[in-house]
Amino acid sequence: MITLSLSLTLIKLREDFMYIRKILIFILFVFFLSGCSPKTEEKQERAIPVKVDIIKLQDLYDTLDYTGDIKAQDEAVIYPKVTGKIIEKIKEDGALIKKGETICYIDRDEVGLKFQKAPVESTLTGILGRVYVDIGQNVAIDTPIAFVVSVDYVKINLDIPERYLPKVTLGQMAQISVDSWPEKEFTGNVTKVSPVIDLATRTAPVEITVRNKEYLLKSGMFAKVRLVIESKENVPVILKEAIMGRSPDYYAYIIENKKAVMKKISLGIRQGPYFEVSQGLKEGDQVVIMGQQLLADGVSVEPEAERQ
Repeated sequence: MITLSLSLTLIKLREDFMYIRKILIFILFVFFLSGCSPKTEEKQERAIPVKVDIIKLQDLYDTLDYTGDIKAQDEAVIYPKVTGKIIEKIKEDGALIKKGETICYIDRDEVGLKFQKAPVESTLTGILGRVYVDIGQNVAIDTPIAFVVSVDYVKINLDIPERYLPKVTLGQMAQISVDSWPEKEFTGNVTKVSPVIDLATRTAPVEITVRNKEYLLKSGMFAKVRLVIESKENVPVILKEAIMGRSPDYYAYIIENKKAVMKKISLGIRQGPYFEVSQGLKEGDQVVIMGQQLLADGVSVEPEAERQ
């Protein structure tokens, strides 16, 4: 009798323990849910800081970049017509000279002839690039006396790969820069396009002519040339940092009412870090250029311009 009573008591205690255990588990579960929910909501509402740029309108140029040497448009080596000794120099290096003007005089010093100095005259109007002789030097008719260059215009010869030739035409604009004048940009035009392609290099000679009004460009200078093959005026442009995706599926995030909005975009020509936006964005849009990897459509954002 005692054993039966004890067994019933143990069964009762075990049932009570299981009941209490279930209640504790339920309370812990409810507490866990109530403790996590506010944190989740807080995380969703927290704004993501981003850096933005404003879409602006500007002119863009698509270019082919090359290098070449500057040469005078016309140049001539001057030779004497007689033999003799240089007795007088009229012009020095760098002097402006006209066609027919005297550079120096030669004492013919020929037996049986009355003394008469013979002039050496320039055959070209331009700048005296170099005078090769000194007073007292004997010269013959094959002795170079001076080098004259006409630099009102200069030219640059380029070798253009055949795949780009359809984009190069007579009169096409070219932008030229030189190390001697890093703050200046000179403008030239295509004046010759060879109809013949070199079989060894698969290139064709192209000549660029540049007006040299201030004589800043010198024969022999090294030049960087940009051939403008396409230009766009007043188009919306975007920095390359803002562009996501791969061709043809490009997109970018813009900011509307402090929310991230994903926009599919189409791109046009490129100049440096800027791309033309042919579709998808307009002037004044705030586009995200840093932090967009953390964004999704509709996420709250805090643009850098608004942060203090």
